[in-house]
Amino acid sequence: MAVRDLDIGLLRTFLAVADRENFAGAADQVFRTQAAVSQQMQRLERLLDCKLLVRVGRHKRLTEQGVRLREYARRMLALNDETCRAMNKSVFDAPTRIGVCADAVDTILPDYLALCARTYPGMRIEIQVNRSRWLASALRRGDIDLLLELEQFDEFPRITFRTSPVVWISGTHFHHQQNLPLPLVLVDSPCVFRRMALNRLDQENRPWRNAFQTPTLAGVRAALRAGLGITPRTIEMLTPGLKVVGEELGLPTLPSASYHLYMRAGDNPDGARKLSELFVPS
Repeated sequence: MAVRDLDIGLLRTFLAVADRENFAGAADQVFRTQAAVSQQMQRLERLLDCKLLVRVGRHKRLTEQGVRLREYARRMLALNDETCRAMNKSVFDAPTRIGVCADAVDTILPDYLALCARTYPGMRIEIQVNRSRWLASALRRGDIDLLLELEQFDEFPRITFRTSPVVWISGTHFHHQQNLPLPLVLVDSPCVFRRMALNRLDQENRPWRNAFQTPTLAGVRAALRAGLGITPRTIEMLTPGLKVVGEELGLPTLPSASYHLYMRAGDNPDGARKLSELFVPS
């Protein structure tokens, strides 16, 4: 039986794969895991009963049918998004206020905002960056509508849209003598990475010292580039001048960390609800 209806979400992911030519890049663009992207593409191929993608080395390339679908998919998504904007103009009457932890500001936030802007280009967004407890209190009071955060707050409904490896990071010229306590660059408490690192080091009975402490992520970056020590952070923090360390220092592996999008329970502004729905797992 010929397919009669196509899932817009599947087409959006398909175009991300077509543009990035791999599942990893597409996963970052649509805020899903690589496994979820793979499952979506398998589902779309079953719906259309044809092969859309082939593997060429490390890349995913479009088949003839995939090229044909890409043109239709772009037109369908453009019309879908235009329709959504036309029917939801009231959403844009007030800005949507998003609280963001410092770790997300220059790592995952830009792609998040790009997706929001593509879907709702008329929406106004205000960003507030602060410490986790302050942001949670702001969400509780209604001073912000959404919260993008690494810490866990069980009182709020949440969507988890990225889980990232946590690694030990240093400056490129950092050198450590094995017989000395490990120099750590830490953010003031409370901090999910601080707790994670100290717990693992204590479990391993690994001596450490607080070489540099700061309330800001900018301070952490500066200390690392100066070669003052190492810090645990998600892989997204890697930039020129920084590197991953671990095996050469005999460091313990660290658990992954998840970025959550929180909202208040009950009624929420339309803008917050629509932005959060962009990331509901399919």
